[in-house]
Amino acid sequence: MKANRFILACLLSLFVTGIGYPQVTSDYAVMLTATIDSGVGRITLKWPHDPVATAFTVYRKLKSSTTWDLTLASLPGSDSTYIDNTVIADSAYEYQVQKNEPSLTGYGYIYCGTHLPPTEYRGKLILLVDSVIGTQLTQPLTQLMKDISGDGWAIVRHDVSSGISVEEVKTLIEADYAADPSNVKCVFLFGHVAVPYSGDLNPDGHPDHLGAWPADLFYGDLYGDYTDQYVDDTGASRPDNWNVPGDGKYDPSNIASLVNLQIGRVDLRDMPSFPSSEVGLLAKYLFKDHAYRTHQITPQLRGLIDDNFGVHGGEAFAANGWRNFSTLVGTQHIDEADYFTTLQHQSYLWSYACGGGWYQGADGVGSITDFANDTVLTVFTMLFGSYFGDWDNQDNFLRAPLASTGYALTCAWAGRPNWQFHHMALGETIGYCTWLSQNNPGTYVSGYGRNGVHVALMGDPTLRMHPIAPVSSVVAAAHDHDVGVTWQATTDPVLGYYVYRSTEPYGIYSRISTHLVTGLAFTDSTPASGVNYYMVRGMALQQTPSGSYYNLSTGVTDSAMVYISIADFRESTVPGLLIYPNPASSRVNLQFSKDLPGGCRIRIFDPTGREVITSDLPEIRKYLPYSISLDAQSPGLYLLSAYTPEGVITRKLQIVR
Repeated sequence: MKANRFILACLLSLFVTGIGYPQVTSDYAVMLTATIDSGVGRITLKWPHDPVATAFTVYRKLKSSTTWDLTLASLPGSDSTYIDNTVIADSAYEYQVQKNEPSLTGYGYIYCGTHLPPTEYRGKLILLVDSVIGTQLTQPLTQLMKDISGDGWAIVRHDVSSGISVEEVKTLIEADYAADPSNVKCVFLFGHVAVPYSGDLNPDGHPDHLGAWPADLFYGDLYGDYTDQYVDDTGASRPDNWNVPGDGKYDPSNIASLVNLQIGRVDLRDMPSFPSSEVGLLAKYLFKDHAYRTHQITPQLRGLIDDNFGVHGGEAFAANGWRNFSTLVGTQHIDEADYFTTLQHQSYLWSYACGGGWYQGADGVGSITDFANDTVLTVFTMLFGSYFGDWDNQDNFLRAPLASTGYALTCAWAGRPNWQFHHMALGETIGYCTWLSQNNPGTYVSGYGRNGVHVALMGDPTLRMHPIAPVSSVVAAAHDHDVGVTWQATTDPVLGYYVYRSTEPYGIYSRISTHLVTGLAFTDSTPASGVNYYMVRGMALQQTPSGSYYNLSTGVTDSAMVYISIADFRESTVPGLLIYPNPASSRVNLQFSKDLPGGCRIRIFDPTGREVITSDLPEIRKYLPYSISLDAQSPGLYLLSAYTPEGVITRKLQIVR
């Protein structure tokens, strides 16, 4: 049994000699967990005792920093705990713990804090769908959009033909980003959307695999220079890897700039080993995605590691599992076992497997046939081995988990380079972790292949850990000038509910309930004229091995049509906006009392409740007045609504001539 081999190796490591000692892959990781005392501002880091460690060094930084700002402590090798008393209560910090042994260096990373506020808005997502798939999976894709919107994303969707070029896809993304650069954060490719190729690289080390590899991050690198005039290499055994000037495959082997957008892809074309068609496989994926998000499947919070490489000259690929899983599920919940025979019957939220590979499998792990025939009860998985990291080919092993029966929703080729998932313990998306791993400037131990164009996520980039069952039976009903929203409780324990409103079904939802609603109803006394979309989300305090955060369920929506008599409308009591002059004739100035980094949308309704002006304002600075033209408007009483990230502000406006 692999678990027995691991235990034996650990026991042998106790017998240290002057010559050396047996190493195992976990030696290259510092498996961190944390406990936080928010009352006194104290974070305690813990890791398993290592009998051969000679020293530990503890570093700290803020999440947004790319360098370790503080060296907190140098500790003896006998230590397995560090207490940081210099933190601010209810704040989040990221730590690196470096371990020295006689013949190796190990690393661990953790992002920890307590009672972190919920993330209510995550930004705009560009959803690019193969148009053929879009016409055949209308309802499942609509459900996907509802689920993604329900987790705080605004969605811009494009259905693109299979014949569209890589450059045309990039142009769509660039246009969406240019229209709203402060909000567009993520791209989700669904179906066989054009695959970019770039570079002259072979991160698996095989001479016959040197050339261009699939490079989805090209779509997220918005300022890099991707030329197609220098690389001239036709030596790879697979012609798709050939790269010559002017062939539509790009030159850079590493990111040309920085990846600006999170990227994920679900592409199940050309998988003949599976009994279902491409459409059937994608439909099954969407079913799994929805079931996971809504907590209809409940995998065990633990990690599985199937390591068939071992230390491998110090690269220790499976340290990707040991290093990440401790922060995500806890050190005591990591098992070393066979990938397929275990996951057929036991569920693991996370898994890692590696072995000498080919396009359709990995030695000691399995092959495409196993994914086609077996149930795979894991959600987030990492696979590593030769060849299949180049994923745009028939029956590819890296894409196979997404097509399998069971739970699998994401897969990454983790080992060259290493991936960082530790932020997911406190609510981040796997797309964010992909972006972090692609852009790693040396902040995290990377191994070979850092910043390579081949680093890509197979799967939905908006997925997170810790789903909460959503509410049900949301009903929004208009009564005079109010809208009553009711719902049925979630089946999971929650602290209460937040209610949100938007003017678009997949737009930006602003919270309109100032405090958590502990009942099952809410009244909106200041709806906009026209269609109002309402969303209800449950909230719980999520405890993890890295701390705690306030976690929101996927939102469920309903809409209500409201006809407003402006004369009778009650202005919102939300402060923060001065409009002048009022009455106004041709223009009106807007002065906000605080900065709004996300900007806002201004809508003006005439006396009949008809919308007559819509204006999207960029990032708002409070010292700048914004002027709105009122030309060609009839005299009368109007309603001006400002839709900000913090809520809707409404004011009456008198127009005179």
